[in-house]
Amino acid sequence: MSTDAAVTADPQAAPVTLAWTEARARAYDAGRAAAGEPVEVPLAEADGQTLAEPLTTLTDLPAFPTSSVDGWAVRGAGPWRIVGRVLAGGTPPPLTEDGTTVEIATGAMVPAGATGVLRVEESTRTADGLVTGTLRATPEWRSPGEEAYAGEELLPAGTPVDPGVIGLAASCGYDTLRVRRAPRAALIVFGDELLTAGRPGAGRVRDALGPAVPGWLRRYGCVCTAADVVGPVADTLDAHVAALRQALEQADLVCTTGGTMHGPVDHLHPALAELGAAYVVNTVAVRPGFPMLLARVTGADGRTRFVAGLPGNPQSAIVAIVSLVAPLLAGLRGRSMPELPRATLAEPVPGRGEYTHLALVRVDPVQRTAHPVRHVGSAMLRGLAQADGFAVIAPGTRGEPGNRVPVVPLPLLPDERVQRGPR
Repeated sequence: MSTDAAVTADPQAAPVTLAWTEARARAYDAGRAAAGEPVEVPLAEADGQTLAEPLTTLTDLPAFPTSSVDGWAVRGAGPWRIVGRVLAGGTPPPLTEDGTTVEIATGAMVPAGATGVLRVEESTRTADGLVTGTLRATPEWRSPGEEAYAGEELLPAGTPVDPGVIGLAASCGYDTLRVRRAPRAALIVFGDELLTAGRPGAGRVRDALGPAVPGWLRRYGCVCTAADVVGPVADTLDAHVAALRQALEQADLVCTTGGTMHGPVDHLHPALAELGAAYVVNTVAVRPGFPMLLARVTGADGRTRFVAGLPGNPQSAIVAIVSLVAPLLAGLRGRSMPELPRATLAEPVPGRGEYTHLALVRVDPVQRTAHPVRHVGSAMLRGLAQADGFAVIAPGTRGEPGNRVPVVPLPLLPDERVQRGPR
């Protein structure tokens, strides 16, 4: 079956369990196929978006010879007679006579005819108003095209836009950028047993995913606010269908928690069938994380939206996010499939038979060693709160100390990585 294949969401059909690597590829391909049309946005609104086309220079960089120091633009041998002054932003007249100079500021345009720039701290003004000094062997100005020539590609399409990219674009003369916008996500929490406040007890458990999942989605580049979280939704088919319909009106991606099995109150599969959804992925051979799904729904406007069914167990839900949601979002944003870094296992990690095992680990950023953490049951979050990512143990294997294995990094912000550090 090809990676873009999908089947109608039939709740009675036996699901096809996909290998973890194939499931990731299908999710990514589905996202790429459904990526929205690029839009033109002002530079001030481009942060966090994705370049939809290569960033090329509109002029040479720099566009004109630019002094890199404060000093004197001189022509010929010294001493030099002062004939003017040029500041940044001005266009100076050319130097036409040997033995002449103009005072020049850093960033100012070097006048035509200048043969060198003398640093102010290495110059002397004589009593009769001349300038003396010794020029350095290397030029003290930046030549046109030194950084890039007009039309040169600086960054490819698919590059994440950050302040560095915005600054570069501005220096090239751009006022707007053509980008793919961040998708909008919503979260629907299923489960009559869930509490949204207070302490768990008497058969009720605290909802840990409603407050947490939006933060994960935002770190993967979604727009997801508190207003985009709905639930807990009643454990009825009608309530599930209504909640999904409403969320899909606004969101590009709707994540749901729980209800991915086929129990008496698991209504997600029948609700997807009611909506005419088609499975992109329906169950993945991964532990923890079973069962998870990804389906697509075509709206009345013809646009494709997605539903990601996350398991109800909290750690399993995060495994579903890193396994299916992360590659889907990369595709929707026009970015490349996330490449997985590798680390050396410091301790043994058990395999899970024919399933891929995603094992929570802390990664020493210097030694690039992965250390398994404790408290990693599918319903536990203590280990997740201390981890940097998941070590990938391939089906039919176990992780031995010294093995180099892929690691799925958790999408921590840079300051969060610094604060956690090695333990």
